[in-house]
Amino acid sequence: MERNAKEIKDFVKKRYGRLARAKNQSCCAPQMATPSCCDATSISRELPERVAALYRGEELDKLPTEVANSSLGCGNPTALAELREGEVVLDLGSGGGLDCFLAAQRVGQGGRVIGLDMTPEMVQLARRNAQKVDATNVEFRLGEMEHMPVADNSVDVIISNCVINLAPDKDVVFREAYRVLKPGGRLCVSDIVLLGELPKKVSKSLEQWAGCIAGALHERDYLAKVKAAGFVEVSAERNTLPLYAESSGAKRYLDLRDKVASVNVRARKSC
Repeated sequence: MERNAKEIKDFVKKRYGRLARAKNQSCCAPQMATPSCCDATSISRELPERVAALYRGEELDKLPTEVANSSLGCGNPTALAELREGEVVLDLGSGGGLDCFLAAQRVGQGGRVIGLDMTPEMVQLARRNAQKVDATNVEFRLGEMEHMPVADNSVDVIISNCVINLAPDKDVVFREAYRVLKPGGRLCVSDIVLLGELPKKVSKSLEQWAGCIAGALHERDYLAKVKAAGFVEVSAERNTLPLYAESSGAKRYLDLRDKVASVNVRARKSC
């Protein structure tokens, strides 16, 4: 059965709202089998190890442990973006705010970071975390990637960490990203893509959509949509992840390592 956009968004919002309330944030965790990649109970034990694999220790040293371990992603887009002093950065699907805080360190007080998330509980969590780390050059906005509450041509860099795959309409997301970027601005995102066809029990599952898998596009289609939005110099670096999905609610798991990958995607808005 085909899922409509509202059904998908409502389910995803509910899932991530629950994760924010539980303060057990994790998604798309490499190197471990889990019932679903956003399952709070089973993932929380491995968070420090997984975060350490994605980020350098010195990046996290200035942050409290509970903030440093708030990653929901599958990559490190702040490092990918090669951020510079004074830049304005937009993080799509900012979650608990980790990538925003790391970006804020890189752009300095002369720069600014905007975190955008559609889940009220995540925005609340990120704002509390911002107070903990005294991040005065970061703000968090409630909104959807398909309708970004951001002005035209106002952002130097867009980052995102394993979130665009959750959107039902990726074309609109990439067009919105193009709209808000300044001429010459950069899109630097980590995301999940498909390398092959998923089992139907996975591709039709709302659980696996919220788990970063069922909504993923094939790699070639993902890059084609980025180009179709107007971006140039589009490139991708792939890292295959040993991801797993629950099989029909039983305690058996489908190994998707040959069907799913994490990619770092770079693109630029034409001048």
